[in-house]
Amino acid sequence: MAHDLDELDRRILIELQQDASQSLDDIARKVSSSKTPVWNRIRKLRKAGIITRDTVLLDPEALGLEACFFVLVRTSAHEADWQARFLHAVRARPEVMEAHRLAGDIDYLLKVRVPNARAYDRFYQALISEVTIHNVTALLSMEEIKFTTELPLEHTKS
Repeated sequence: MAHDLDELDRRILIELQQDASQSLDDIARKVSSSKTPVWNRIRKLRKAGIITRDTVLLDPEALGLEACFFVLVRTSAHEADWQARFLHAVRARPEVMEAHRLAGDIDYLLKVRVPNARAYDRFYQALISEVTIHNVTALLSMEEIKFTTELPLEHTKS
């Protein structure tokens, strides 16, 4: 369910998406408001579930996680038991950064971060030991061209 956001809400969210560690004073100055209204807006946005958590972004390559694989999963099993086992296996694997169930020829898309191809193979072997998969295609990202966690707020309801 989409929430109505006014222009001040959007400007606050843009600032928080760019750097959530900013002080309330800095955010208020940047959005042309004062500290108390900004704090009240942030509390309202948290309560509404628009702000779900504060976190920090890490550089995967600086941590030795240089290989990013996009894993296309096709299954011939669509029973609830298979899906529950698959979802449990995927959610339990820390290498899986994102997992999506898709419409179309591919059933699931996983984004997997590992140090190298050998580590990806260990991930793959562990996954298929937990759940039977009809077909898997792994695509190695050669270069990350764009990465952002910032949502395009200009397209939200007002």
